[in-house]
Amino acid sequence: MKTRHKRITFIVVGLAALGIAAGLVLNAFQNNLVFFFSPTQVAAKEAPINRNFRIGGLVEQGSMKREGDGLTIRFSVTDTSHTVPVVYKGILPDLFKEGRGCVAEGKVGTDGIFYANTVLAKHDENYMPPEAGKAIDAAKAARTVKE
Repeated sequence: MKTRHKRITFIVVGLAALGIAAGLVLNAFQNNLVFFFSPTQVAAKEAPINRNFRIGGLVEQGSMKREGDGLTIRFSVTDTSHTVPVVYKGILPDLFKEGRGCVAEGKVGTDGIFYANTVLAKHDENYMPPEAGKAIDAAKAARTVKE
């Protein structure tokens, strides 16, 4: 084999290996990508069904109910325009309360209930996740336009 053929073979194999590595990285990134949706978007069926995403907003007053097993909690997340029921099985963060902001990660079932596997609560009196704050502001603006 000539030196020229060796170089061409080396370049082709190198480009193929680089392409495979890039494909694997992009595939892993796509599988771990988690989008954020507001309750209004979930109610409008813009969120994927049976695929993980995050929903954020305020925990609706009077919506939190514990089931008999002590771990399953039902509550509703609202952006003041629409409300989505959430079911979470696990221990909630200490700062999780009604009327405060939260972000839950999980899936929407075919029944329209959001089944969370992770719940995050706001940690400071002045803090709200940026996406949740934008969703609440957009819902308030949409509600004032309707009135």
